[in-house]
Amino acid sequence: LAELEGVDDPNPYGDLPLVNRDPTKPAVTPGANPADAKAYDYWDHVDYIIDQANARGIYVALLPTWGRYVNAKSGNNHDESLLTAANAATYGEFLGKRYRNKSVIWILGGDRTATGFEPVWRELAKGIAIGVAGKEDYDALLMSFHPRGGETSSTWFHNDAWLDFNMHQTGHSRAERTQSWVKIAKDYERTPVKPVIDGEPLYEDHPVEFRARDYGYSFDAHTRPRAYWSVFSGACGHTYGNHSVWQMYAPNRRPINGPLITWDDAMHRPGSGQVQYVRWLVESRPYFSRVPDQTLIADALDGADRIVATRGEDYAFIYSAQGRKFTVNLGKISGSSVKAWWFNPRNGRAAEIETIPNQGTREFTCPSEGFGADWVLVLDDAAKNFGPPGRKGAK
Repeated sequence: LAELEGVDDPNPYGDLPLVNRDPTKPAVTPGANPADAKAYDYWDHVDYIIDQANARGIYVALLPTWGRYVNAKSGNNHDESLLTAANAATYGEFLGKRYRNKSVIWILGGDRTATGFEPVWRELAKGIAIGVAGKEDYDALLMSFHPRGGETSSTWFHNDAWLDFNMHQTGHSRAERTQSWVKIAKDYERTPVKPVIDGEPLYEDHPVEFRARDYGYSFDAHTRPRAYWSVFSGACGHTYGNHSVWQMYAPNRRPINGPLITWDDAMHRPGSGQVQYVRWLVESRPYFSRVPDQTLIADALDGADRIVATRGEDYAFIYSAQGRKFTVNLGKISGSSVKAWWFNPRNGRAAEIETIPNQGTREFTCPSEGFGADWVLVLDDAAKNFGPPGRKGAK
């Protein structure tokens, strides 16, 4: 159930998801022929989108409903309780049965707090599990919860069996306000241990703090640090977003919070191509031995200058968000000597620096400095003979 009037505003084919706005009555018609408008319903088109993504090796993060259809009395005049503790399981079971054989990750929530509505979300999770597995078996699916800005799913659901990984929305503010590295690290340290991800950081082309006149719009120099701060602080991955894409802005659509360009042009913005380099980097070294470790850095700085560090047994990554120089405490990884590299988050390229003794302290000066001049220092146990960091396909 989509955020922007998705219950009442038909999709481009003229179809609505529910009969009379009733979550227990999905608007399903016999047949699925796209050439037959009566047969091809709302859910057939959802099927098509998921199938197209799956065919390309892409998992779909499937949001059963936006939070506005749960959180009545939330202070938002558009919010209402279409989904309740009485009907959420029925709706969830419909979805679970329909998509149990698809490559989907279930994301409950939808930009709202769960406070006061926890029973609704738990019933929805239960219904989905029953639809997928035929019983309340949460091992049969992968599920999380997308909260509103500044919140995390762990506040309400960390100990729930259905919550497989925690999700933050650190939101669209300046770095010194969001401090995503603090929030991610806190959930990373929780027990029982569960992965954590930032499900909604600052998007590219977004009015910073929703105040474009004061702070302007974000661009790739804002979005890159969010990825490295989170992943190096313990996140299991990262979410990239663009302000025009999430709302599918086009000339015939009502703009929300001042989108700068249309969604199809926004698909080619620099940040959308750069986020892949984070994955290239972390997958170019042994993945499952890596942990956050701020003891690698003598002075981590703060705010937009924040420096974060992570390491495996035989390598380390240190990220300087604005190219500030820093001092490294050596001897934290294996080897009598370490090979040092600079990795460029803007283009995914690496350059070897030198090989040095793995002891004492060493100051490193980044190749450039300032806003947008972010760098990753990579230190390898020289005896391991790792290839260049970030090289796509490297093991």
